[in-house]
Amino acid sequence: MTYKIMNKSDIAKVIPLFIDYYNNKEEGEWNEETVYKRIHQVFSREDSYCLTAEENGKPAGFAMGYFEQYDDGFAYDLIEIVIAAELQNKGLGTEFMKELEKRVKDKGAMLIQLQAVNDEFHAHFYEKLGYRNVSNFVLKTKML
Repeated sequence: MTYKIMNKSDIAKVIPLFIDYYNNKEEGEWNEETVYKRIHQVFSREDSYCLTAEENGKPAGFAMGYFEQYDDGFAYDLIEIVIAAELQNKGLGTEFMKELEKRVKDKGAMLIQLQAVNDEFHAHFYEKLGYRNVSNFVLKTKML
């Protein structure tokens, strides 16, 4: 797999991966406009760090997030990692996460934090990479 820093023109290349995964696996209702907006919001944020992955010259996935300053150090907030549906369960996501971890550590991050769906599928992927649930934070929501 080949990795590179995402540029603005790469957003259009990864939109189909996002739509395919979230609409077919997660029962989402994404379209090109809403996906572009979601990716661009993270991509254009101060201290964003987004990577694309290619396999045999074709888009294979992407990861997007940003660095966040805390009083005791720098963290990387991983917002999305998407691997093309047909390439999942072949170790490419794990390989991609390890590359992302190496790169953000080299940029000064002391940790990676992320929000994940609380189910067995996602738990298996992240736990095998050493990610654990935290006990000092709880996601709070309120529908308006």
